[in-house]
Amino acid sequence: MAEQLGQLADDRALLGRTSTAERVSDILRSRIAEGYFPPGTRLSEDSIGGALGVSRNTLREAFRLLTHERLLVHELNRGVFVRVLSVADVEDIYRTRALVECAVVRGLGEPPYALDGLAGAVAEGESAARESDWKSLGTANFHFHRELVALARSERTDELMRSVFAELRLAFHHVDHPRRLHEPYLARNRQILDALRTGDRAGAEELLSTYLADSLERVLEVYRRRVDEQ
Repeated sequence: MAEQLGQLADDRALLGRTSTAERVSDILRSRIAEGYFPPGTRLSEDSIGGALGVSRNTLREAFRLLTHERLLVHELNRGVFVRVLSVADVEDIYRTRALVECAVVRGLGEPPYALDGLAGAVAEGESAARESDWKSLGTANFHFHRELVALARSERTDELMRSVFAELRLAFHHVDHPRRLHEPYLARNRQILDALRTGDRAGAEELLSTYLADSLERVLEVYRRRVDEQ
């Protein structure tokens, strides 16, 4: 925990002179997603507040925001903890992903599409794979889906899926073989990109739907086993 708090203190500069609960929650959300605070970790108000240099009230409001996003959970007389997802949670996250991501592709309208962000995420993933950096490949994969959602040009959809993707990372922290989890989908990301480049929305949606179904099956296979071991 000391190392995590030291790194968290480095984030204090991000708060600037206008420290707000929203900015604190942004920092903590990122740190949770990156695995600095794994699922089940108790978050100390004193330690985190001291590391970030924020008041107890500000930190509690940030905790409240992240609890609303289902990243944290408050346990009576015990404190605030990073949430541990259930199998049902993982299934619901993927159900939401399929509903939203496929709808974004279906509703793109006529080509050409603004695919620079999507192409950049694919290139980022391919570079990480060449370096055998599987954690970075996982991050690139999240960037791919974030850029896919961004094609809708909807701030509300972006905000919704930001929370969904952050929740999903909680499940991925239980996976001890990130290469097995992420590498099979790198080529499929490029296939979706290529389909959209040719204006084939229907083909891209079909690829995406199959992709998400296969990903859910793979994640649940690992997740059920890891949860049962705890």
